[in-house]
Amino acid sequence: MRLLHTMLRVGDMDRSIAFYTEVLGMTLLRRKDYPEGKFTLAFVGYGDEAHNSVLELTHNWGVEKYDLGDGYGHIALEVEDVYKACEDIRSRGGKITREPGPMKHGTSILAFIEDPDGYKVELLSPSRRD
Repeated sequence: MRLLHTMLRVGDMDRSIAFYTEVLGMTLLRRKDYPEGKFTLAFVGYGDEAHNSVLELTHNWGVEKYDLGDGYGHIALEVEDVYKACEDIRSRGGKITREPGPMKHGTSILAFIEDPDGYKVELLSPSRRD
């Protein structure tokens, strides 16, 4: 078994694809409209679906915003340098919600950013994880 994808519901598909591809550097792997169901699916990631876990972005036509609820946490991405990644993300218009630095009560270097729909994305350094 392996993890295939994580699905996020998004309010504006083009805006979300732009964020994940232009700000976070993922690739749009595929996108398809389902007119009978009134929804669109797009898959983005850092590699092909055959060998990597990816994100499935789902846009239900006519829905512009979702209540994120209090059960959802975040997506985590490994980056070579959390400080540099935040500089790059900020320069491309990304929103940093927790500046880079050590984890409270731990040693991992991390930061948090937010996607256009308010989903949290954690950036982690590969060298140390608590």
